[in-house]
Amino acid sequence: MTDPISDFLTRLRNASKAQLAECVIPHSNLKEGLAAILKAEGYVSDYATGTDKLGHKTVVVKMKYVDGAPAITGITRVSTPGRRIYHRYSEIPRVLNGLGISILSTSKGLMKDTDCRRNKAGGELVCNVW
Repeated sequence: MTDPISDFLTRLRNASKAQLAECVIPHSNLKEGLAAILKAEGYVSDYATGTDKLGHKTVVVKMKYVDGAPAITGITRVSTPGRRIYHRYSEIPRVLNGLGISILSTSKGLMKDTDCRRNKAGGELVCNVW
């Protein structure tokens, strides 16, 4: 797998469109951080770490639905392994004029766009969620 973050986002996108209760994803610290931000922003109801039957660590994300519609309307990968996208804190684009969030990988860890502007921290734009 060349891009595990795209795989994570695609699994979430597919699970929300199929209206699955939960989504199981191979574990990494970055994926766990993304799940934590999505939970804090209300896009997923919960997440937990566990192991599968082969003993590999996993992240189990419980999907959130509002009146039968998925809470995640759209989720896109911005920076890819072949084309990294970096922004200063003052140049971070707004998603749907502030209705969505951008998640950035900064020197201070993963942060959403408003926290980056507040802490004056720029970095790699990982994904947009709305």
